[in-house]
Amino acid sequence: MRVLAIMLALAAGPATAADKIFFTTEDYPPYNFRVGEEIKGAGYAQLLLMMKDVGIDYSIEMMPWARAIALAQSEPMHCVFTAAHIPERDKLFKWVEPIDVGRNFMVAAKNSGVKVKSIDDSKSYIVGTQRNDYTQTILEKEGFAKIDLATDLKLTLKKLTSGRIDLMPMSEQHYVELVERGEPVEAQFVFSQQTFAIACNIDFPDEIRDKMQASLDRMIADGTQARIFQEHDLRYTDFGQDKPTP
Repeated sequence: MRVLAIMLALAAGPATAADKIFFTTEDYPPYNFRVGEEIKGAGYAQLLLMMKDVGIDYSIEMMPWARAIALAQSEPMHCVFTAAHIPERDKLFKWVEPIDVGRNFMVAAKNSGVKVKSIDDSKSYIVGTQRNDYTQTILEKEGFAKIDLATDLKLTLKKLTSGRIDLMPMSEQHYVELVERGEPVEAQFVFSQQTFAIACNIDFPDEIRDKMQASLDRMIADGTQARIFQEHDLRYTDFGQDKPTP
């Protein structure tokens, strides 16, 4: 009996050790961003409360988006946030959602002379985005021929304002922040609408994912998520289309 007990304990050991979740993210305000050595944001705040409920060891690391999402796709206990849940990614991950529901605008530099009203209007221009971002997938699916890829969105924005590219898609929240900071950008039209989520590896344990989802559902139901949005000053623009709700 003692031998059997030892064998069972040894067998249980690796499973317990594996119950650490590795979260990856990028600098993507207002959902996740760095202030000095600290990570903040509306998505980050929801994740912290979620994991307090779940009670499992975890770590969070900020890195370039291409690496962050690649780890979540290849490593069983890895999740990435804040990720857009688009059809092309649906079967690649297990999802915890919604962290938010938002829109992307197609944006030009002010005084650039670029005026477009639709995706078709935009296809003759050079459009920039971040490599492996979901907007790259949308641009490719829509048949854009002139796509300029950068390592991060900050570099893409520099290219836009310096005239090296003509257009770039960006989240509504990021656009609002840029306008308030006085950046010379101008929204042209609503490019896409998407659910923002936590995307976990396809082999991520269902039991843990379900606990995370239940915690998020409670945050939405009791108003915690709405308070987090308010605390992080998430605001939306009147751009001819109502902002969707979770």
